[in-house]
Amino acid sequence: MNVRFLVSLRLVFLLTFGIGLPLVSSAQLSENEDDSDFRAIWFGYVKNDFFYDTRQSYSAREGHLMLYPKEAQLDAEGNDIHTRGQFNFLSIQSRFGTKLIGPKAFGAEVSGLLEGAYFGHTESDVNGFRLRHAYLELDWGKWSLLMGQFWHLLFVPEVFPGTISFNTGIPFQFFSRNPQIRVSYQQNSFQLIAAAASQRDFPGPGGYQGLSNSLLPDLHFQAQWKVSEQLLLASTFGYKRTLPRLVSLNNYKTNESFGAFNLNSFARYRHSKSLFKVQALWAQNAYDGLMLGGYTVASMVDMEREIRSYVPINTFSIWGEWEHTYRWGSSGLFLAYSKNMGSFELLENPEFLGAFSRGANVDYLYRMAPRVSWNSGKIRLAVEVEYTVAAYATSQEDNLLNRDAYGRISDSYQVGVWRFLLGSYYFF
Repeated sequence: MNVRFLVSLRLVFLLTFGIGLPLVSSAQLSENEDDSDFRAIWFGYVKNDFFYDTRQSYSAREGHLMLYPKEAQLDAEGNDIHTRGQFNFLSIQSRFGTKLIGPKAFGAEVSGLLEGAYFGHTESDVNGFRLRHAYLELDWGKWSLLMGQFWHLLFVPEVFPGTISFNTGIPFQFFSRNPQIRVSYQQNSFQLIAAAASQRDFPGPGGYQGLSNSLLPDLHFQAQWKVSEQLLLASTFGYKRTLPRLVSLNNYKTNESFGAFNLNSFARYRHSKSLFKVQALWAQNAYDGLMLGGYTVASMVDMEREIRSYVPINTFSIWGEWEHTYRWGSSGLFLAYSKNMGSFELLENPEFLGAFSRGANVDYLYRMAPRVSWNSGKIRLAVEVEYTVAAYATSQEDNLLNRDAYGRISDSYQVGVWRFLLGSYYFF
């Protein structure tokens, strides 16, 4: 197939999905009587972001998803080249989707969601259409079953940062959408959730195969307690295994894998027109959640065959947010801190850390981000000022970083970046 045909095929798909599906929502799908219970609700928004940064940063999609500022990099005269600012205007966060409802099946209420955006899959695919959510849900009242792509259990739709920036609290907030099977049980004010997931958009350092080849899904369990209409408390526990590779560099089969745990607790409290959220997370191998961490080589099990053993890197993160609503809009403040806790085991060579870990030379991060938004009809205008600081490991005379045998950084220096952001929304 030539390029022109592929482009035409893509346009036909988008037009069919974008125009045909809403028409279906206003009519029966067939003469079958059960189809009269089917509905499709169209939703989405057009979003534009205009931002200016005072420093070069680690980011994705042309700077749209900002993580943290880059370390100092000196030129021949000792000038830090990363102090140069940058700006960009982007509309790639725009999205659309369809909420599907009914008809009943297996004695359960049926619903589903299909949603996409133009954020792209990779840096070379900016403006490209990608899948966000695609799932079906069967609800029997107390029990429900969800199958498809949805938020990871560590990202809680009831308690996540409401920032204007698309980073949504990343890298302090675990952020990932995963194909999964999720079972929920609701009893009065208590809810228990169990999920088994694979990896998709944000896999680990070795790709999704690291989890897939371990033959064990990412397993998570969550308990929620709705104390009152104002207060929600919850906690999540999870475990996953990773098999980084199937063969060594010396061409010997290897089955060396490692396990990783995580635990979070969060709360949401509403008082009058103010909303408070807080979440704390301890995570191992949190690379796939766009956080600090990952894993590293612990030791060489067999030098001749080049067989390695691995251990996860530990990350601690805590964030809190206040938001207040007004007749004309809202204001809010996001505060966050994250710490690289290194390994719990001694490492033969801590310098391996950078190969399979995000921010291996970062000791800690913190962020402060106040925001204000104005609403009128279906239009929202918002401004946000985001200040993010990263503490980087200093170097010894032999250029080795100042960190101990557990990979924990012992001496660091700080660099910060300001982001000034204007966002516009048109909801539909």
